[in-house]
Amino acid sequence: MMKPFTISSPWILPGVLLLVFSSGCSLLPKHADGRPRPHDRTFIAYWPPAENVTPAPLRLAVKDNIDMKGVVTSAGSEYLSKNSPPAARDADCLAIARQRSDVQIVGKVNLSEFAVAPSGINDFFGTPGNPFNGFRKLIPGGSSCGSANAVASGKADVAFGTDTAGSVRVPAACCGVVGLKTTFGLVSLDGVFPIDGKHLDTVGPLARDIAGTVRGMDLLQNGFTAKYATAVAAKPSAQAIRIGRLKLNGTDSRIDRAVDDALTRAGFQVVPLDAAFTAKWEQAKKDGTTMAAAATWLSDAKYVNKSGISARTRSIILLGAVVYNTQYRPALARRAAWQDTLRETLKSVDFIALPTMQSLPPRIPPSVKIDVLKAKAQLDDWQNTDLLAFVKSPVQAITSIPSTSLQLLGLPLLEAQMLDLQNTVPVNYAGNPALALPIPVHHSTVPVASLQLIGPPDSEAALLAAGRFIEATR
Repeated sequence: MMKPFTISSPWILPGVLLLVFSSGCSLLPKHADGRPRPHDRTFIAYWPPAENVTPAPLRLAVKDNIDMKGVVTSAGSEYLSKNSPPAARDADCLAIARQRSDVQIVGKVNLSEFAVAPSGINDFFGTPGNPFNGFRKLIPGGSSCGSANAVASGKADVAFGTDTAGSVRVPAACCGVVGLKTTFGLVSLDGVFPIDGKHLDTVGPLARDIAGTVRGMDLLQNGFTAKYATAVAAKPSAQAIRIGRLKLNGTDSRIDRAVDDALTRAGFQVVPLDAAFTAKWEQAKKDGTTMAAAATWLSDAKYVNKSGISARTRSIILLGAVVYNTQYRPALARRAAWQDTLRETLKSVDFIALPTMQSLPPRIPPSVKIDVLKAKAQLDDWQNTDLLAFVKSPVQAITSIPSTSLQLLGLPLLEAQMLDLQNTVPVNYAGNPALALPIPVHHSTVPVASLQLIGPPDSEAALLAAGRFIEATR
């Protein structure tokens, strides 16, 4: 008989997504009948733009967790794509785009199921490619993988994504484009498939450059172009901008050098942030990850036993229950203190700068046969655990999994690795805006890293105005 695995609370946070890999990494996109789909995996639904139109319309791609009237919102899920009715109305965040005669929505773009996997892997619709793919296939980043790929490949001028723990900035970093996480509450979430609409979720634009991102923000906030022009006029030179530089252990030295070089070339005043701030950042990363993980349970528990939900997503949701019952309330209680820390720090500097990710995008691991792995791990019975019992005692359900099975499931560790590599979660935890933009890096395969600028609430225009100096000196 296999010895049961004994879980302890320190295991939970580093391994929030340890069980994700019961789904394998099948990257072949499928039709509803299961046949591989030969065309691009970026779009779930695609409507070609009008040809020979002068001037050409702005092509907008919309992440498929945002409602469009008359279109099923799949949220990247086989179950929702087959069982949900078309949306009765548009999400609020599409209102401005619908009013603009020069904007054409060209499609609903792919995402990881329910927007919960930071790798961007989707086991049903397939996984969008990374523009830097060669012999080795790299993750596109998630969950807004289709949004990043759509603009990186030139299939859209602007894409809307959502960002709960980095889901705009991480794919922007992986695919070499610009992504803006907006201030929490700035853009309405009505009509957006939720993870944590009370604390973390935001809608933001992705584009190939700063100018495109400004156009994207102008579709999310009335009058944004004028706000941006005002911010540009207020800071005509980078020398008037003070940057607090945050350095974190574990960052690839090439990326740290690339960030420092980019800030120097731009001409900012750069001051290092101290060890006390770094320690508070690391705690905020743990707490923000806890809140995001728990939110998957709070929002998506009703789907756990539905047919068509991937084992990857199901495992994330169930582990969210563990986190919710053990660590969620203390993490939520520390949120106000972290917001105060950021507020005070941003009184002495205009923005905080650090890499968006601590490494370049990881490669996608070899595919694993899901039924073989499930059979070895004896997951079939576990995944049918009575939900009421699981809510009352989630740790007991996890401890019933044999330790050898957990070792099998832990082999790839891709999703857990991504949570560790992304420097994005503390920003969501506070609710501040942040900009991710590409910078050159010395690497044989991936020529760009990503620099993240964090600003005070409602500083989107100022962030983009500062970002233009970095872009101009690439």
